[in-house]
Amino acid sequence: MTDLSDELLPTTRRALLHRLAVAQSEGRAPSMVAGVLRDGRLVWSGARSMVDGHAPTTDVQYRIGSITKTFVAVLVLRLRDEGLLDLADPLGRHLPGTPADGATVAQLLSHSAGLASETPGPWWERTDGALRPDLADVLEAERPLRHPAGRVHHYSNPTYALLGALVERLRGEPWGEVLRREVLEPLGMDRTGLLPEHPHAGGFAVHPWADVLLPEPLTDTGRMAPAGQLWSTVADLAKWAAFLASGHEKVLSADTVAEMRRPAVAPEPGDWSETYGLGLQLVQHEGRILHGHSGSMPGFTAGLWVSETDGLAAIAFANATSGPRTAHVAAELLALTAQHEPRIPEPWRPLAEFDEQLLALTGPWYWGAAPHSLRLTADRGLELSVLGRAGRAGRFRAEADGTWTGLDDYYAGETLRVVRAGDGSVSHLDIGSFVFTREPYGPAQAVPGGVDPQGWRVY
Repeated sequence: MTDLSDELLPTTRRALLHRLAVAQSEGRAPSMVAGVLRDGRLVWSGARSMVDGHAPTTDVQYRIGSITKTFVAVLVLRLRDEGLLDLADPLGRHLPGTPADGATVAQLLSHSAGLASETPGPWWERTDGALRPDLADVLEAERPLRHPAGRVHHYSNPTYALLGALVERLRGEPWGEVLRREVLEPLGMDRTGLLPEHPHAGGFAVHPWADVLLPEPLTDTGRMAPAGQLWSTVADLAKWAAFLASGHEKVLSADTVAEMRRPAVAPEPGDWSETYGLGLQLVQHEGRILHGHSGSMPGFTAGLWVSETDGLAAIAFANATSGPRTAHVAAELLALTAQHEPRIPEPWRPLAEFDEQLLALTGPWYWGAAPHSLRLTADRGLELSVLGRAGRAGRFRAEADGTWTGLDDYYAGETLRVVRAGDGSVSHLDIGSFVFTREPYGPAQAVPGGVDPQGWRVY
């Protein structure tokens, strides 16, 4: 195994190895392997095995289960970015004849189309895909929906079988080939694929009441493969985690990747710690928001999480059907790294250049009587902060037409305009019709509805 130990402090490395060792021992996994990235680079890896002197390396393949769905989502969003579909399109517009014709592409990506969680018939994860040769075989024809489309988050494996078929229909070739050409090759992920290649781990079930093993079958799930069939390595998923943090010019832009990790559905009832974006799970862990995915197939579990705030990511694999909670382990490895070696901020530096007219916009502004402040940032950007108890903050990106577009929360996508008086001086700011003035409710002519002519007074 490549020695990456010089990248982290000895105390951090030991804490990470200890956590991995405890997980493998208490979870009774034949083997576990894990890695941590910092700023897009693999800086630590570790492994434990039931065989002395034979721990897996970062190049050993494991099944990654539902992490596969993140790859399928990227293929679909590439189609959207090319203009071949819209996320609001019903599936039937591009892939007619399935039980989900009326569900939108966005609903399918976010598991909010209301489709059944699993296929009819035998357990698809342990049976050959030849049992489900057609798309009609992955959903019950009589009752494909379990909830009204668009109402709730209901995790559905057949949903991603449909999305894989959508990719095939619009690309005209198998989705696995599209994945290899459009995603895996540009990212240098040559150890990721639909079927295992040596070296790879064998999958096992561990008896619940005795320390004995049962090999799990290795199946090609056919139509259901987009839901969870991929095999990969820690080294390859490190590249995938780096991509999910910042995008890649040959695969998906950073803006589209950021769109994937925005919540698309409300959390499931009673669980406000987890929600779903467009192909990505979003979880809260120890006060931080992580995006990525968990995964499992018979004989294997996996987890991959990215913390945008910390610049960290972590991956964990195990070759046991049940036992170590690898997704939880990956989150804990990330948190341990952040705790032992918190991110060091970039040095403060002054702007390389600035516009005097923009500098004149900075300082206090008032939405009605609610005080805010406006700061000038790099690339002619603006940042609105709340100074009192009421109001909304946001960052704004400069546009070529002299306006700004909101980037955060309530103001995301909204337009900020500088409104000038007849003499050219700045009258007020307009943010999506909200008026911000230099004085509370003043000047009166800029305030919607006007201002009482007697002005402020004491009662």
